[in-house]
Amino acid sequence: MSKKHPVVVVTGSSGAGTTTVKRAFEHIFTREHLNAAVIEGDSFHSLGRAEFKEAMKQAEAAGNHSFSHFGPEANDFEALENLFKTYGATGGGKRRYYIHSDEEAADHNASLGTDLKPGEFTPWQDLPAKTDILFYEGLHGLVKTDKINMPQYVDLGVGVVPVVNLEWIQKIHRDAKERGYSAEVIVDTILRRMPDYVNYVTPQFSQTDVNFQRVPLVDTSNPFIARDIPTPDESLVVVRFRDPKKADFPYFLNMIPNSFMSRPNNLVVPGGKMGFAMEVILGPMIESMVEASRNS
Repeated sequence: MSKKHPVVVVTGSSGAGTTTVKRAFEHIFTREHLNAAVIEGDSFHSLGRAEFKEAMKQAEAAGNHSFSHFGPEANDFEALENLFKTYGATGGGKRRYYIHSDEEAADHNASLGTDLKPGEFTPWQDLPAKTDILFYEGLHGLVKTDKINMPQYVDLGVGVVPVVNLEWIQKIHRDAKERGYSAEVIVDTILRRMPDYVNYVTPQFSQTDVNFQRVPLVDTSNPFIARDIPTPDESLVVVRFRDPKKADFPYFLNMIPNSFMSRPNNLVVPGGKMGFAMEVILGPMIESMVEASRNS
């Protein structure tokens, strides 16, 4: 951890509410006049799209039917850990971008003078100079194994994750609508990812300082036949604090309408207020970190 160059990590699975999370942090950074170095989790995949497909074929031919984007074979955990360590020590480091779409490819090619395609990475480049904070959002920001220990370099770890049935519903609908995948292909992907999900994604939520877990209030018992994704207003969000002594619960309850405590370290807020709750809860934490960094 670093008082001089804080590292903030938001880790969560696909469909956890990326847009809401990004907007909440953008509001916090704008309000606090912070220049953040933003790191996208996909940029630390170790394989591009074509390479991943080929590696998956080879893994299946060798009898490995659990090769996935969630595991160490398809990600560079060591490089991500090193970025957190380097930024905390010096305020510097390198980043790149994973190109998801033709639109992103056009933007990066125009600025870099390259001819990159979706599924490829931009070249590594130095982080902007004199940033106030490093902000990571992705799947693996708090991985801890016998070889990797990212949490030791993270000043604030935030988990954002729906309950698993809701996560599956969101993936099924997204992949069918945006990518044209059949139900069979999507279910196969879910099953293939499960070992890595259990071993590398889920354990991170025991390392977070604050967790936001969205819980639907409608029946999601069979996610594979659900016609609709439960809306935020059909959900509650359980906010868990690792150290409740540092949480100002009376303030949170007063600021967030219809919120209540379910356990001494659990605050429950309406699903439609998740973004607002993030700003109320995390804003003071980030403000305190940045003030300490500027005074160090």
